[in-house]
Amino acid sequence: MPEQWLPPIHWDGDAVAILDQRILPHQEKFLRCTTPEQVISAIKTMAIRGAPALGVAGGLALALGARSIQTSDPKEFRRKFSRICHKVREARPTGANLSWAVKRLYSVVVENPKAAIFELQELILQEAKAILTEDVVSNRQIGRWGREVVPKGARILTYCNAGALATADYGTAVGVIRAAFETDPTISVVSCETRPLLQGARLTAFELIRAGIPVTLITDNAVGSLISQGRIDLAVVGADRIAANGDTANKIGTYMVAVLARTHDVPFYVAAPRSTIDPGLPDGSGIPIEHRDPKEVTHLFGKRIAPDGVGALNPAFDVTPNKYISGIITEVGVLRKPFSRTIRKALQT
Repeated sequence: MPEQWLPPIHWDGDAVAILDQRILPHQEKFLRCTTPEQVISAIKTMAIRGAPALGVAGGLALALGARSIQTSDPKEFRRKFSRICHKVREARPTGANLSWAVKRLYSVVVENPKAAIFELQELILQEAKAILTEDVVSNRQIGRWGREVVPKGARILTYCNAGALATADYGTAVGVIRAAFETDPTISVVSCETRPLLQGARLTAFELIRAGIPVTLITDNAVGSLISQGRIDLAVVGADRIAANGDTANKIGTYMVAVLARTHDVPFYVAAPRSTIDPGLPDGSGIPIEHRDPKEVTHLFGKRIAPDGVGALNPAFDVTPNKYISGIITEVGVLRKPFSRTIRKALQT
């Protein structure tokens, strides 16, 4: 996004402001959330999405929640705050960053057992703001590391949206593209539309056009054809959760892209901050996959496109096995195989 834009999620001094992604690219409207319930609703309804952005939103939701607790009893404050943490963590199950942020905010309470309530409220708000600030810094570092793997004049394929809108600002996979474009304006992008909610068509294309980066939109089922014709040099995507061995959950359809890329010797990279890594999961088989409303498949923008009576499946994510991944681009460098070792080392950095 252009630097003059307000960040897609930010603290406005008294509330959480969220750019409503459901109505992009046709309208640019911020939701002003003053309660944790409003932030949770924005998360569940996809007004905000993208694993890093959900981590930021979760942290700020807890700041609102802590501020809303009316009690003079520290024990009661902790009990109520714990319940709010649970509600925020359960808003969406697949992305690692949301639960990571909740754990980080709850640790503020645990690590300050003698703090007064007003002190805890301020400490929680400062920690939530720190998550937001750190995310932007991490994204720019991801971009700087990632551009090193982008060949000159590369035709880059990306899937779903891993840009500023999926983060606090700048983006992960799109951050790599932006950083590469800053030094090589000859690169171009192919964006998959990303059914069923069209994040690639509505959001990624929108961001890249606003950034002045050449982008061509394709249907998801055109990926194999383009790759097989030698029209793609590199694929880079975001991630919602990465297991300790490098298996990666991302938007449904990512696995398809990775298999096609491997078949035709096209490098396939994942770009994500370390907060997306779940070291407690040994492999991708344990990643929870969210299943969303089948109407997202049978309807498009509120209009039915499938016949009445037809069933529909709507898994929101799939898992790409690590064998299809060329590297994981993080804020501390590009992690290579064996991922179990390089991921462990990166988390210790």
